[in-house]
Amino acid sequence: MSLNILSLTNLPHSIQCQIRNIDPSLKLTMAPGWFDGEIRETWPKFTSERYLTNGSNGKGTREDRNKLLNEAEIALVGFPFPLDLRKRSPKLKWVHQRPAGSSNMLRGDLWDTNVIVTSSRGYAHNLPIAEYTLSTILYFTKGLNKADGERYREKFSAQDYHPLQLSGKTICVLGAGGIGREVGRISSALGMRVLGVRRTAAEATNDFEKIVGVEELHSVLTESHYVAICCQWTPETEKLINKKAFDCMRQDTILINIARGEIIDEEALIEALANNKLRGVALDVYVGEFERNPDKRLWTDSRVLITPHISAASDVNSHGGNQLFVKNLKRYISDEPLENVIDWQKGY
Repeated sequence: MSLNILSLTNLPHSIQCQIRNIDPSLKLTMAPGWFDGEIRETWPKFTSERYLTNGSNGKGTREDRNKLLNEAEIALVGFPFPLDLRKRSPKLKWVHQRPAGSSNMLRGDLWDTNVIVTSSRGYAHNLPIAEYTLSTILYFTKGLNKADGERYREKFSAQDYHPLQLSGKTICVLGAGGIGREVGRISSALGMRVLGVRRTAAEATNDFEKIVGVEELHSVLTESHYVAICCQWTPETEKLINKKAFDCMRQDTILINIARGEIIDEEALIEALANNKLRGVALDVYVGEFERNPDKRLWTDSRVLITPHISAASDVNSHGGNQLFVKNLKRYISDEPLENVIDWQKGY
């Protein structure tokens, strides 16, 4: 009896060949874009316009799509995805989502079910995201955010830049996983002192002076010139960067968030900016990013740089989520434990 795998996301030809070569009983069906029409009907318009191909409205009939789901035991999905996968897939046992953020699964009917869901946590575009983090750090460190205002005023104010030297400064990396460790590696290579914070403490590495548990976050914030948020959004991390956290930060701290907007209490952030607490803030994510534009109080502040969740974008495909799926597929066939299974209680 064949093992039916349904991919709702594009896979390189080389990955398709690897999958098919694992076992002759495997049946891989490629169906990227087939559900775009349904996604447009069930997801916020803001999400569809950002992530779906312009003009794409799906393929086949509803009956055709139901047949694909009805036969699938394993599914690969990107973002966004059909919200009723479990309901329409009676044989479904395992779903692999290419994105790293487990919170993507909060929408839909897979969360906290008996369907195994794995994420690409630690296998995503770690290097491009770390490079984005560094670029925004330098943007504010060298005062480059001042240049746009000068352009529109047509008048230079060199004394307003106050450029800093990066080497020797301290960065707090909140979330020392795959992305966070890459941020730490690049920061350390530039002569920065790197402090890591994660759910539980871990041993120091060549790049991290120390990695402490989240209970020591506020202590680390008092030492840090930069704070890079790289952790998963879970009930434990929601609004983790709140008024108390901002009160612990230095007056000239630069804050970067490449994780999820909900980790920052945006009202507390706006208050901190009003109190001239921060030198700069880079947000590749924000609260409600899949439904609407950012809060105008943030978007119009020259100390805040907001981008549309593009930190992982690159001309080089370094995403390891496909290879993780291939590795896990071999384990699945051999009835071995899968890597990166989402723990519904932890939230990642």
